[in-house]
Amino acid sequence: MAAWSLWAVQRRVQRLLASRSRIWLHPFSTATQRTAGEDCSSEDPPDELGPSLAERALKLKAVKLEKEVQDLTLRYQRAVADCENIRKRTQRCVEDAKIFGIQSFCKDLVEVADILEKTTECISEETEPGDQKLTLEKVFRGLSLLEAKLKSVFAKHGLEKMAPIGDKYDPHEHELICHVPAGVGVQPGTVALVRQDGYKLHGRTIRLAQVEVAVESQRRL
Repeated sequence: MAAWSLWAVQRRVQRLLASRSRIWLHPFSTATQRTAGEDCSSEDPPDELGPSLAERALKLKAVKLEKEVQDLTLRYQRAVADCENIRKRTQRCVEDAKIFGIQSFCKDLVEVADILEKTTECISEETEPGDQKLTLEKVFRGLSLLEAKLKSVFAKHGLEKMAPIGDKYDPHEHELICHVPAGVGVQPGTVALVRQDGYKLHGRTIRLAQVEVAVESQRRL
């Protein structure tokens, strides 16, 4: 919208300047025609009142047009300044989005770090030396709580772990590690084993799952 206003102001200034040029040329054309008329009939009395009024009217019109040109020039300069300010604000917003786009995700991850830290402190302070069973129980409880919190954070931000076992091999979602013989209930060309989980963010694959794919041949590649 600002670009269109800038173009309209430029067009208006050009038309006013062209009109002004025609106005200043017009008195000379009239004077030339009057001289030619005087040559043809030198006996006619000169009409001094008519040209004087016409010149004053043209001068007033020229002054008016000059003011309009100044006004449009000022508006043009303001439009240019507004466009530059909009460009700078847009660039600043884009830069802020790049920097702080994961702010919410990082805030949730801090809570996960808190759980891990509290679990570590609890194990180190309350566990008696030699009591390995109690230590393992606390570690298990802490890790279970940590896993549950991570799953909650991932689900909140649209991060989903893929479960491709039994699915047909897809190079856009799976990274083939090796082939394995197809066992009972396993169709050739499907994922038989997952070496490393893959993840999707709002339906877009951000990490391929490392998989082993079943084949009919008994030969392991």
